[in-house]
Amino acid sequence: MTIVHESSLLTSLAMAIQSDAVEIIDLTTPLSAATPALRLPAPFANLIDFSLEEVSAYNESGPYWKHNNIHTGEHVGTHIDAPIHWISGRDSHDVATIPLKKLIGSASVIDLSAEAEKNPDFLLEVEHVKAWELEHGQLEENTWLLFRTGWDQYSSDEARFLNADTTGPHTPGVSVECAKWLANETKISGFGVETVGIDAGGAAGLDPAFPMHYFLLGKNKYGLTSLQNLAQLPPVGSIIVVSPLPIVGGTGSPTRVFALVDRSTES
Repeated sequence: MTIVHESSLLTSLAMAIQSDAVEIIDLTTPLSAATPALRLPAPFANLIDFSLEEVSAYNESGPYWKHNNIHTGEHVGTHIDAPIHWISGRDSHDVATIPLKKLIGSASVIDLSAEAEKNPDFLLEVEHVKAWELEHGQLEENTWLLFRTGWDQYSSDEARFLNADTTGPHTPGVSVECAKWLANETKISGFGVETVGIDAGGAAGLDPAFPMHYFLLGKNKYGLTSLQNLAQLPPVGSIIVVSPLPIVGGTGSPTRVFALVDRSTES
């Protein structure tokens, strides 16, 4: 007897992916010992870098298999910031309890890479987001707002990626006013960047310090860092999938992030 399965939304999606009508774009920085990581000045403590420790490799320790231990901080490479990462969100979600519906949503890409190229200390302002909304529509509920600055081009060179001098790091980010507005006046799920953190390199000198961490995580929203390939996404219309490890008590996690882009209407 032949069983005929009716077409469904999910079946259609799977077929579209296989036919390349829907393209999967990896937004994740490869994770290795060379992956750039945040460097805090003394007296603050830093996370350990990512490393692999061989346990066996088809040898006496394991003749038929190879496996490793991994050593890493939670906030290394492409990673998610959970609310409890910051003092303003200390009573909210750890990374294991972030609702799954918040980890899949529409992606809205605001591209200010030209401005960031001219000024590495460039800050996103409310007026930039409102101008984007006039062109592309209001930010939808549970959208992930992705801030394209072109900074992913430096991700293989830690010195250039962190861009620090005697006055501190210089990387683009978000102003205090915009951080507060995104946290309080929008219904986005989270905010993603190509830089090492969701705040600007000079955010320690703002009031409050590190305003994206303070306001966004304090409103039970989430951050994504060290993203790649945002240039391949349209301003609206794609779907983002965020897949952190469900670390119990974790303040964050290295995360695989990818986007689904509809190519079926392209010529």
